[in-house]
Amino acid sequence: MTKVINTSGKRKTAIARATLREGNGRVRINSVPLEIYGTEMLRMKISEPLLLVPGVLDDVDVSIDVRGGGFMGQAEAARTALARGIVTWSNDPKIKDTYLVYDRTLLVNDSRQKEAKKPHGRGARAKFQKSYR
Repeated sequence: MTKVINTSGKRKTAIARATLREGNGRVRINSVPLEIYGTEMLRMKISEPLLLVPGVLDDVDVSIDVRGGGFMGQAEAARTALARGIVTWSNDPKIKDTYLVYDRTLLVNDSRQKEAKKPHGRGARAKFQKSYR
């Protein structure tokens, strides 16, 4: 039986689901290889867990499915799902410590959300201007 691990990551309204299985080191986001996915900044953001612990996924294929949110939220959700998958796959506490020291959001979902819009204004805090007084 082959080893398969499912993990997830969230950021704002973006949700990423990662599946790790034995293979030869391919990382795909929405069926697109990481090497050609999005812009260079997004690729760097998603590949941070791989750069911190080189060679950890040489024999593992990763498939990440991302839905919702904007492109940056999706990238951060994908990197959380990937880092969690690496920690679970390797079962090595040193990797977990490395990730937590570098950036806690690699393993912990960023719970910040957009503040709700209120009445009498354009947004959460802004109010409509008055033309008198």
